This record gives sequence, C-alpha cells and structure tokens, in this order.
Amino acid sequence: MTASTTTRPSVALPDPLLRIGGVSQAASGGQTYDSIDPTTGALVTSVAAGAEADVDRAVRAARAQFDGDWSRVSGPERTRILLTIADLIDRDCETLAALEAVEMGKLFRDSVNGDIPAAAAVFRHFAGWADKISGTTVMLPDFGPQRRFGYTVRQPLGVVAAITPWNNPLLIAAWKLAPALAAGNTVVIKPAEDASLSTLHLADLCAEAGLPPGVLNVVTGLGVTAGAALAGHPGVDKVSFTGSPRVGRQIQALAGSTFRKIVLELGGKAPQLIFEDADLDAAMPWIAMGNFYHQGQVCAAGTRVLAHESVVDRVVEGLVAAADAAVIGDPFDDTSTMGTIVNGRQLDRIMGYIDSGVSEGAELITGGRRIEGPGQFVQPTVFRGHNDLTIAREEIFGPVATVISFSSTEEAVAIANDTQYGLNAMVYSQNISRVHSVVEQLRVGTVWVNGWGVPDPALPWGGRGASGVGRELGRTGLDGDTEEKTVHIGFSA
Repeated sequence: MTASTTTRPSVALPDPLLRIGGVSQAASGGQTYDSIDPTTGALVTSVAAGAEADVDRAVRAARAQFDGDWSRVSGPERTRILLTIADLIDRDCETLAALEAVEMGKLFRDSVNGDIPAAAAVFRHFAGWADKISGTTVMLPDFGPQRRFGYTVRQPLGVVAAITPWNNPLLIAAWKLAPALAAGNTVVIKPAEDASLSTLHLADLCAEAGLPPGVLNVVTGLGVTAGAALAGHPGVDKVSFTGSPRVGRQIQALAGSTFRKIVLELGGKAPQLIFEDADLDAAMPWIAMGNFYHQGQVCAAGTRVLAHESVVDRVVEGLVAAADAAVIGDPFDDTSTMGTIVNGRQLDRIMGYIDSGVSEGAELITGGRRIEGPGQFVQPTVFRGHNDLTIAREEIFGPVATVISFSSTEEAVAIANDTQYGLNAMVYSQNISRVHSVVEQLRVGTVWVNGWGVPDPALPWGGRGASGVGRELGRTGLDGDTEEKTVHIGFSA
C-alpha cells in the first residue's frame, strides 16, 4: 500500500561547496550538478562539481597538514576531537537524517534510530584507539658478539582517499574517516553525487570539533572526474572505496600503478540459509528485513533466500506477507515503512531485473511493479526460482528477493558459494553443530547467525571475490590505516 502524503519539514542544507584546507569554495570553473529529491523530483540544491584541479588542491592541502601540525597532535588530543565529533553527530542527528531522506529517500526514522547513531558510535570506538596504537617488542638471538632486541612501531600512512557510496553515505564515511583520523592520517573524501550533503555537514561538524584545517577535505563531484582523479592521484597513500565491482576494478587499476594501499568493498549477493529446524517465527522479520530494508539498497542485503524444502512454502508466505504489508511512501511520513529508490536510473535498472526474472521463467509471487506518480517507488518483490537466474546471480540493489529451495546441508552450502560475490551470509538454525560447520564452509567475510544487522565497529568488515579486498572496521581496519616499521637494536652485554 502507499502512505499518505505528509507535510515535509524544511531541511537545513549545508553550503553545497567543496571543503579544501578548511575553506568552503566553488569548484574550479564553477561547475555544479543537481541534487534531486527522489520522492518529489524537486531540485534540492546545486552542488559543486569538483574537477582534477580541485582534487589536486585537496590532496596538497591534506599533505601539507599531515607534514605539519597534524603529525604532532597527540593520541589523547585525537581522542578528544573524535569524541567531540561523535557528540556533534548526536546533536545534529535529525538534521543529518533529514539530509539523507531528502537526497536518497531513506526513511527519516531509520536514519534517526540507526545510521546516524551508528556513525557516532564508530567515531567513539576509534577515539578509544587513538592513544593506544602500539607495536611489539621481541628479544632476538645474539648476532655474533652483539646482543639484540627488536621492536615495531605503527605509523600513519599519510593521505587517505575515501570514496563513498550513496546508500549509507554518513555511516560509511564514518567507517573510513574515524580510523584514518585516529591513526593520524589526513583524508580527502569524495562522496557519491546522489548523496553528498550529509558528508558536507559532517565536514562542518569536524571543523567545529577542532579538527585542524586540511585534515579533512571534501571534493564533491562526478565519479568519472573527481573520483577517478582522486583514485589515481600520486599524492595519495591509500584508496578506500565502497561501490560497485565495475567501478572497483577501475579504481584498483588507477591506484595499483603506484603500489599504494587499497581497500575495496564492492557489494554482494548474500545468501540466507534457512534450515528445517529454524525458528521461523523469530527468523522471518530478519529474513524480510534482509531483503526490504532501505528498499533493498544495501550491500549486505540477503536477496538469495535459500530455504529447506520442508519450510520453503512458509518462508515464501512470510516474505509475501512482509512485502504486501509494506507502506511505501514519503520517507518523512511516520506511517511509511519503505521509501524511494535513489533515482530514476536505479529504478529502471531494478525494473529491468524484474523483467529478466519473468522472462527467464522465475515465478513472480508478489510485487514487481513500479508505483505510478511522482517519485521513484517500486513494490517489494518476491520471486521463486533457482540459482542460475540472472536475478540470483547479479546484485540488483533493490527490494527483490529470490527464494530457492534446497534438500540438504551440502546442497545449501554449494548454492550459497556458487556466486562471484563473498561479502556476507546469514544462517538460521537451532543446531549449533550444523551452524559451526556451515559457517566454516561459507566463502564470505561475515556470517550472521539467526539474525541480520549492521556491521559493528569493533569487528572487521569486508568481502572476498567480487565483493572486494581488504577490511574496514575493527583492529584489522585500524591497522590498515598504518604502516608497521621494524627496528633492530644491537647492544653490548
């Protein structure tokens, strides 16, 4: 069903300008691009479209600050700044949530209760690490007459390039910024053109928190210009990108020629393995959320629903009930349970996949239609089919579930691993021995058991195969923002 219209609040927009060296400024040449509200089709604002020259100025500003004052800021002071940023995110929670709702149709309340507090939590987590980054000490065997010991130190890399997606812009910006800043790096961030405003507001909060000018620089713009220039800039020491495999391959080629560090999180086609002993009453809300949350525009979405043949009908019924109960409408409307697709291109792409599912013989159980009228709305959709369908092989990034039946644990694992992706998976079972066995066999970076959720900053996040390389978050992610130096000390007895 469709939600009723609501009176939309006025949204306080940040200056839609670049942030370079602590100065808000227009792009060189004065180029801009339009940010469009996907719910109404109205112009939100015109945003500065950074060019190669702007990226170069941002990288130079970041390098100057890294070589200057920021390199002398102590760990406790970095901790203080990051904790202040977290407090300011909490203070401006509704403003940040409104920016994401108006730019890409995410439910306002989901951001207020989910993404924005989670972003603050990321800054608090890595604030705790800023004064605790340490190496190791090892007593070494004597070398001839000389006694020896060795130690390592972890030092910041330098300038980190962060390129973020539109689906969770503030949260994923926090994933990249907080550990990089905690480790003592400077950053140039290029947000997605469909969702730049919350990142610009975050940059203003960082400045308010006392982050020195040039430590964080924001270059808004198109991926083919600003993104490519940033990924290939010789003054960058690490590139961290979240987005599609197609663009990830291009960024890897651009960044790899200079042997810099690179982290790529490139999406997924996650399986949800539902065994015959699963507690379906408890599991179904999670299974449905894994498909329909944020209109399926989630890298970790579990859109391959693998259900044991003894429970597959109940799983289909549960997904259909969730899809048919969805209230699709304005993301600011409290009655809405689903908002909009980010833009018309993405909606057309989703509809193309739905058409391919029908033409390839999948059974369309419910949904599958574009909702007429203003805005980019689509019905949540449930198919029943098999793993060779295009809708089961490719990431749709929309609310389209494909239910696939299996008859044994071995078959379930084989289907789950039969994919180019390897970001995450979900396992539903009350048999702890089977859970451990299946978890061990799944070729993914993360497994949720009897649930689905948001990555926690204390644990690493990343994938295998076409889902990318490297890890963000956790101690592993923090280590990826440093370089380890080994020191050998010789001394006389």
